[in-house]
Amino acid sequence: MRMETLRPRLKFGSKAEDVKLRKRRSLLYSKEEGKLLNHGLLRVAVFIVFFRLINCVLVQTSFVPDEYWQSLEVSHRMVFNYGYLTWEWKAGIRGFAYPLFFAVLYKILHLLNYDTVYLLIWLPRIVQALLAAFADVKFFLLIRSLETEDVTRWTLFCHLCSWFSWFCCTRTLTNTTETTLTCLALFYFPLPGSKLSSSKMYLSLVALAVVVRPTALIVWFPLLMYHFWHEADKLRLITHSYVPIGMLAVLISALIDCLFYEKWTLVQFNFIKFNILHGVAGFYGSHPWHWYFTQGFPVVIGPHLPFFLHGCSLAFRKYRILLVTVLWTVAVYSLLPHKEFRFIYPVLPFCMIFCGISLTRLKAWRRAAAALLLVSNLALALYTSLIHQRGTLDVMSHLQTLCEVNGDAVSSQSDVLFLMPCHSTPFYSHVHCPLKMRFLECPPDLGEDGYFEEAAQFYNNPLLWLRTSFPYKSSLPTHLVLFDVLEKEISTFLQGNNFTRTAEIFHTHVPEGRLGGNIFIYERH
Repeated sequence: MRMETLRPRLKFGSKAEDVKLRKRRSLLYSKEEGKLLNHGLLRVAVFIVFFRLINCVLVQTSFVPDEYWQSLEVSHRMVFNYGYLTWEWKAGIRGFAYPLFFAVLYKILHLLNYDTVYLLIWLPRIVQALLAAFADVKFFLLIRSLETEDVTRWTLFCHLCSWFSWFCCTRTLTNTTETTLTCLALFYFPLPGSKLSSSKMYLSLVALAVVVRPTALIVWFPLLMYHFWHEADKLRLITHSYVPIGMLAVLISALIDCLFYEKWTLVQFNFIKFNILHGVAGFYGSHPWHWYFTQGFPVVIGPHLPFFLHGCSLAFRKYRILLVTVLWTVAVYSLLPHKEFRFIYPVLPFCMIFCGISLTRLKAWRRAAAALLLVSNLALALYTSLIHQRGTLDVMSHLQTLCEVNGDAVSSQSDVLFLMPCHSTPFYSHVHCPLKMRFLECPPDLGEDGYFEEAAQFYNNPLLWLRTSFPYKSSLPTHLVLFDVLEKEISTFLQGNNFTRTAEIFHTHVPEGRLGGNIFIYERH
């Protein structure tokens, strides 16, 4: 009897204990799973930061003049009160908000008495690399919230091994910051299936991107329309988000520009007026309408192109808005005469989502495809970041020694003339001393009286220009910097005025037009 009465109690007690035990185990498991996820995220974040810092150190070449002339050169003048501003700043088509960011870094270095030329060059790029790493982590979290672990992992792989991202993401270009802000804004954008969306956060980041570079609105226009179309309370979205955030961004931008231009200046309006209505951008070169489709986009996306196309066929319905944004951006930029690879860089992260989906579905061929992507992108990334077009930076390192030798008296002892296409090199941000330097100017024709393009006049007849500009030996510069393709044409001038070649610096394996394979430095004795 005693055993019989005990049995049901034991049976009942074991079930209750099992339920409690399962609950405890479930809580413990969820906590452990959370710890594992956080630990996994921390490892990914540390890896990305380390990766981007290595990326930063290994990019030792120049890309385009705007990398310096729309950021570091302006910042240097803002803080140290000497330098050169291009015609764009005189015409009021560039905003001071972006160079102000680097000017703050320069000011801190100056106050701490650490404003060495080495830190002035590298600190902005390191900060740019850290911002890119932060955007990469957010991009990873976004994909993880939308897709499986497998797709997330392969999308991150595609994103990090992109040669063009490696080439651009640590440079002090407005396009780089536009891409970083676009990536961050996408994290908060209400994509289908996303639980991370925040209208105010993504719109604030978009507004900041537009302040940095007004053309960011081209990328975000279809996304803003998509959000508006799918929003239930459209009036509230306009009155509580679109209008106030947009107005605040314009006001802050105008106040910053008013402070530095010393008059009311709306650079976004001036930018559109000069580049679109007056076609000033075409002054710096034009391409056929199909250039982005036949050359620009294939080069930017590089070896990822077949995987992008495959991914589009697989995920067209789910990520239709991202694909529409890519096509829209490429199409709109195709209507403008002046075209550059960097203009479509902000949509590259969108493309990596399709590439990640493609690799995930390849299964048996996945490892071979990944190896092909890694090797091909690595070759392109290392060549373009370590070898191609490095001479224009190396020559500034060479000229910087003039400051070290002459010290405070450098301005009266040395006089450097760059006989190169205008803005070929950085300027005072890469020497950081009042060295007397001059280059051939090439502002566009803005309808002013007495307009002439100095660079065009020089290249029409280099010898005549030199003899006219320097009629007396006392007026000659002490140093000349030129590409090797010009040397033969002005050899009589060099010999007749006792110029001797003191340095030969490699620039590129693919010289083109006025750009030579090597840069020569001549010194007068």
